[in-house]
Amino acid sequence: MNVSVKIQHQLSALANPAKAIFMCKIEKIINPESCLGIATPVLKEFAKRIYKDEDYKNYLRQMPHTYYEEYKLHAFIISLIRPFDECIKEVELLLPHINNWAVCDQLSPKTFAKNKTKLLPYILKWIDNQHQYTCRFGLLMLMTHFLDADFNPIYLEWAANAARNTINTSKKIDNSEVYYIQMMQAWFFATALAKQWSSAIEYITPEKLDTWVFKKTIQKAKESYRINENQKTILKTILDKYKQ
Repeated sequence: MNVSVKIQHQLSALANPAKAIFMCKIEKIINPESCLGIATPVLKEFAKRIYKDEDYKNYLRQMPHTYYEEYKLHAFIISLIRPFDECIKEVELLLPHINNWAVCDQLSPKTFAKNKTKLLPYILKWIDNQHQYTCRFGLLMLMTHFLDADFNPIYLEWAANAARNTINTSKKIDNSEVYYIQMMQAWFFATALAKQWSSAIEYITPEKLDTWVFKKTIQKAKESYRINENQKTILKTILDKYKQ
């Protein structure tokens, strides 16, 4: 039996229709019929079992998939691949097929943390990509790996310009098609404020960020336990200034 068909049968046996309805609402699944309703922890354990078998390489060639859970499973398998060159190849093959924020955000290769120098050029390429979830993934990886010891203020400029570059290079982009990029930008800058306040605060203006991103960043930062009360007061003052 084809490995993809075999895994589809195994996933179908785990289907939970009631959970599928809930997941479709929360995870914004475009095609409800593609959702089986399988919990993430179950898929992660399934991915570990598949990864131990060399058949995982054959499975990763089977795209497009039929079920939403197959894409999550695909992302979890890639996240386990240790050799950076193999992992990055699989990431780049998967990214164009992602059409959901949850699959995008759960693609988290462990090898990236140990190969940041190699990773950075890919991030720069991804955040300039017109595909919404490729751009979002690039921002997520920039936030995950480059806001601590490896931080450089230039990364703030990269993140601020990500959605604008996407909009400017596409004639078909509308607000719905950049929403998940802009949400990630706000998450990025709220996290940057928590970790690199003195550099990040310089970007919290509508001149440097899209107005929606600017407001959403402040909202997220004010809700964060990692931002102190004095910093939250400063952010409120900045927001009030631009309301006038």
